[in-house]
Amino acid sequence: MKEFEDSLARHRRLSVAPMMDWTDRWCRLFHRALSRHTLLYTEMVTAPALRHGDPERLLDFDAAEHPVALQIGGSNPVELAHAAGLGAQWGYREINLNVGCPSDRVQSGRFGACLMAEPELVRDCLIAMREAVPDGIPVTVKSRIGIDADEGYQPLARFVEIVRQSGVMVFIVHARKAILKGLSPKENREIPPLHPEFVHRLKSEHSDLTIVMNGGLGSLDGAMDAVRGLDGAMIGRGLDGAMIGRAAYHQPYDILARADREVFADQSLGIPSREAVVQTLLPVAERLARDGQPMARLGRHMTGLFHGQPGSSNWKRYLSENAHQRGRGPDLFIQALAEVMEAQSRAAAA
Repeated sequence: MKEFEDSLARHRRLSVAPMMDWTDRWCRLFHRALSRHTLLYTEMVTAPALRHGDPERLLDFDAAEHPVALQIGGSNPVELAHAAGLGAQWGYREINLNVGCPSDRVQSGRFGACLMAEPELVRDCLIAMREAVPDGIPVTVKSRIGIDADEGYQPLARFVEIVRQSGVMVFIVHARKAILKGLSPKENREIPPLHPEFVHRLKSEHSDLTIVMNGGLGSLDGAMDAVRGLDGAMIGRGLDGAMIGRAAYHQPYDILARADREVFADQSLGIPSREAVVQTLLPVAERLARDGQPMARLGRHMTGLFHGQPGSSNWKRYLSENAHQRGRGPDLFIQALAEVMEAQSRAAAA
């Protein structure tokens, strides 16, 4: 097997989870304007779609998004190897296998969390994927702590013991199990109890593995607290990182704007203002306008930028009501920002 080499170790201290219909290329450009170092993931792309569909449409991204990882769904080693090879050719820094999504649609294709019942198959899929990518591009796996009737720590321990035989060294673990029959994907994010102690135990028993925790992390400070070791060490004795999902999407500034300084200790980068983030994204809006694309491609991901701030409702309303209009360009965001500034001035004068 290839010798493991992972150039993304530092970036894994904080990552934004792959989220269907959300973490597309325009969302990632927005998140990158907030944080230079946070590791970003694509939406899940299925291996059959890459085998039979249009790889360019499914895989294209902007180099400005880096570091960015590709998440793949599938259960056929041949198809997954083909998909992983394409991802490497397209320039993704990591190829991740989805073994955590609980949706019925994913299960029907034999993707996602249902594969936790077949760890030997997951191992074989990952071996094929690793053989299809060059050295230096890590293949990783994202899972739950268990499924359905699984109880306690042992199902996760057994899964990892078998899957690591593939040579994969990075495990991203959503710290709650998935109920495949009877709960919706939304309920699977909320109802099964969280067990972060299982993830910490996994790291203590496999210190050579990179272990990242996902699930129930709603703030930057909370995420960093969750990965600390018992002695308070954030990196080294604790987990190797935190992956944040919906909180990073709905409260992007609160989660990501401080990350470069506080998580990655890069004092050369300041904390951008919300207004500066908008200005950074105006060239992206210009590109969309030149291509005849609606501003909603970008704007729908930015509605949470002013979360918790005076004028937040004005920002959201203006983008929601105007982003689909034909002929709009960067002026959409300039005017939305003006609406916020006016609301803040009124609030300050009241």
